[in-house]
Amino acid sequence: MNRPADGGAGLAALALSFNAFAWGVSWWPLRQLEALGLHALWSTVLVYSLALATILVWRPRAVLQLARTPSLWWLVVASGTTNAAFNWAVTIGDVVRVVLLFYLMPLWAVLFARWLLGEPLSRAAAGRVALALLGAAIVLWPEQGGWPLPRSLAEWLGVLGGASFALNNVLLRRESHRPEEARAFAMFLGGATIAGVLALVLGASGHVPDPPPLAWPWLLAAFALGLWFLAGNLALQYGAARLPANATAVVMVSEVLFASVSAVLLGAGVLTLPLVLGGGLIVLASLLAARG
Repeated sequence: MNRPADGGAGLAALALSFNAFAWGVSWWPLRQLEALGLHALWSTVLVYSLALATILVWRPRAVLQLARTPSLWWLVVASGTTNAAFNWAVTIGDVVRVVLLFYLMPLWAVLFARWLLGEPLSRAAAGRVALALLGAAIVLWPEQGGWPLPRSLAEWLGVLGGASFALNNVLLRRESHRPEEARAFAMFLGGATIAGVLALVLGASGHVPDPPPLAWPWLLAAFALGLWFLAGNLALQYGAARLPANATAVVMVSEVLFASVSAVLLGAGVLTLPLVLGGGLIVLASLLAARG
């Protein structure tokens, strides 16, 4: 692919920034839907069902492509776990902490790339893992002492979401020779089905409430959120196709900034000195991974 002109590169970077913004502030509409009685898992089902329908209209052959490619089903699981865990976490926990734990991706990406792609563990990669682990330890270190481990369901979900997102990205690299629509269909299918199965299982035990009776307020809000995520995904496809992968990754880390600032301003997160120091190391590890 030819290098884009300055104007094209600027537009691509702007598109990626919009995608990062869309995900960085997604916690707010998810919480509004939660207030209307729609649990984050059910919101995820509706949002990705809309995206799934769009893919089916645009490229109906993607269904057969996925059915004939068993290896893409791992992408269904990884993508679905990512969205279910992240969307649930940001509705019940401190958004800043959740997003920072989600961005422990350099740690998980190195491990998954070693396992699935056979990539060597270089000294630079080991250094990034050490930075991410140190940052996580500072973020999670209890004031009363003890082991620096996640202390709430939201924090565990943030870690799980980041690990599954790293697996998602490694699988995308491994399956890069597959048709684009098949990979997109697998990811959207995962977003809808994994959250749906989890909501049904947890709903049967009383941990997740059933969707509320049909009403225009939450239906319209869910539809608008679906369009918002779809626009963000299209922006990602546009920008990532026109900028080098390392530049794309650097821009995407701005999601941490968007999420943190919006959460602090709207009262869904608190900035503390350990959070700033540890978060800075986690972000630095992500930036170094992108640069590498």
